[in-house]
Amino acid sequence: MTSNRLLITAMVVENRPVREVAATYGVSTSWLYELLARYRREADAVFEPRSRRPASNPNATPPQVVDLIVRLRKELADQGLDAGPDTIAWHLAHHHGITVSRATVARHLTARGMVTPEPKKRPKSSYIRFEASMPNECWQADFTHYQLTRPDGRPGSDTEILTWLDDCSRFALQITAHHRVTGSIVLTEFRRTVATHGIPASTLTDNGMVFTTRLAGGKGGRNQLETELRRLGVDQKNGRPWHPQTQGKVERFQQTMKKWLRTPPDQPATIADLQILLDTFAEEYNQRRPHRSLDHRATPATIYTSRPKATPGDRTDDTHDRIRHDRVDKSGKITLRHGGQLYSIGIGRTHARTRVIVLVQDLDIRIIDAATGELLRELVLDTSQRYQGTGRPPGPTR
Repeated sequence: MTSNRLLITAMVVENRPVREVAATYGVSTSWLYELLARYRREADAVFEPRSRRPASNPNATPPQVVDLIVRLRKELADQGLDAGPDTIAWHLAHHHGITVSRATVARHLTARGMVTPEPKKRPKSSYIRFEASMPNECWQADFTHYQLTRPDGRPGSDTEILTWLDDCSRFALQITAHHRVTGSIVLTEFRRTVATHGIPASTLTDNGMVFTTRLAGGKGGRNQLETELRRLGVDQKNGRPWHPQTQGKVERFQQTMKKWLRTPPDQPATIADLQILLDTFAEEYNQRRPHRSLDHRATPATIYTSRPKATPGDRTDDTHDRIRHDRVDKSGKITLRHGGQLYSIGIGRTHARTRVIVLVQDLDIRIIDAATGELLRELVLDTSQRYQGTGRPPGPTR
């Protein structure tokens, strides 16, 4: 490729005609006239490499959207809430009507220097993930420490926060503050949680003495919680010693909770003050905060309230329980196989392309909007009909 310096030398220093230079070096005369005009404007700068980047990009993220991404990052972080790319994209879609991919959000945050690289962090793919399929199928429990602050700003007394968390929905069932968590307190709070949310099918905790005495060498028999769980028929599960990843959901919840608790400038000075903050956090976490681990970034309350609850002994041999994730087709129906036969279930054209969760127990079927938790249809399958109509007259909805 002929260099610009050689062409300029031929036209300016040697004073050769443009047509002659074009014929000699095999370039167009229009390009030589443009190069000559640039040389007269820019002088020697014309010899430097020029960027090939286009002057405009119609697909670029608008500056006002980038500013909104940065503002949401700061606002969420200042409130002690999750401020990752997934959460920011969720807020953009639900509160501002702007659809931006997670990768785009991450790219702009990185460009603004708002992301701290963590090269030594263990990749998520290295963990073995498990999750209960129904609310109340498994409750995780744990307690953590939090230090109060005296009115003059000095460190106060140490407290312990006990949490009961639903494994399936991440719904915070009960969060309470105590001077010290004892076996009696664990039993009392478990009974209060059961009175509000029903009896779980199982529990999962670590091996703390307030939860289990299985590692105490058989001394003293079952503790209060173990006795209560046995009476109710609840399956008790405990993680392997020194392996908190088994109780990873409640452990991660406590990290999120303590980050939020440290955010307010006025720190709690008493147990009562701390409990008020915990109740506020539970409301925010359950009802309004999108959860990255749940389908469609739903809130824990959406998942917990929209699905049927598991109970001890509710799975008997004569029922077939299933949970299916599907998408309504363009004609407003889904298909379901029962007894080797495929059935079509009408939902309505207004719900076309909607992602749904189908809860099946033998012939009883419930169809729920996966994003909002709305019950779209509930029916008993009629095996004599291949198509389960909605019962509405055909044609567009008036």
